[in-house]
Amino acid sequence: MTDSEVVRAAGVVVVRDGATGPEIAVIRRGLRADWSLPKGKIEPGEHAVVAAVRECDEETGIVPVLGPPLLRQEYVALGLPKVVDYWAARVGSDEGFAPDDEVESVEWLPAEQATARLTYPRDADLVREAVALPPSSPLILLRHTQAMKRADWDSKIDADRPLSGKGRSQAKDLVPMLTAYGIERVHSSDASRCLETVRRYAKSLDADVRLEPALSEESFHDRPKRAARRMRELLLDPRPLVVCTHRPLLPALVEVVASMRITGPFDLDPKLPPGGFLVVHRHFTPDGEEPTVLAVERHSVSRD
Repeated sequence: MTDSEVVRAAGVVVVRDGATGPEIAVIRRGLRADWSLPKGKIEPGEHAVVAAVRECDEETGIVPVLGPPLLRQEYVALGLPKVVDYWAARVGSDEGFAPDDEVESVEWLPAEQATARLTYPRDADLVREAVALPPSSPLILLRHTQAMKRADWDSKIDADRPLSGKGRSQAKDLVPMLTAYGIERVHSSDASRCLETVRRYAKSLDADVRLEPALSEESFHDRPKRAARRMRELLLDPRPLVVCTHRPLLPALVEVVASMRITGPFDLDPKLPPGGFLVVHRHFTPDGEEPTVLAVERHSVSRD
């Protein structure tokens, strides 16, 4: 079986607070006469993260904000193997539901009722997994997108070296991916290639890019412990944020993440490609203790 014969899809379990506990958005599919969760096929060249948001929007009118990843589902559908990536999610905005040939209704149900209503046991398992998760806030640790090669840069000031044409395209592709996680604050090394990587996203928020000199290559070479201290400070900031930095810093910064309590699935390999990033899902408690990491997922601007 080749990869081209595997159907890739993405979906969400959207959870909101109800009068008696968490409620789940479930959909009634008329043609299949079943109750399901919002999901759909990933389009050619589309990233699973972006597909999950798009499919939920198209099927329910809800634009979700993604939380931690849920257990990947693998099964056979219509004679072909199918792989579906899911995320727990909350409501970012609600554009209003419009029925069509595929989805005839959307209902918000208490979690227990939703698990009973859903046609497929695997969907009920996803609901149980999602409602068991506490609230979380993401920190995205991002390696800048592809820059002009050092050999082609004729200035002695490496910090001024810009993105390549491909890097600029990658920066554009990052916008919907960062949007999917509801990132509100943008932090970046003061090097041009990092600033250019996140500037387009910051503009979409009408927000400033907060410069992080401690996370530049030059500063790290001279004062590596300073970068680790700043990374820890950012991890303790409960706001959803992205931090753009450089490849040489990643092992030290990932080590700071690894020192925290991690309770869920994680991938802490610091070898990220240009435009690659780790999403650190942090749970904060009211008592102000160090957050718990619920999961760490890994992505890049190219399709996973």
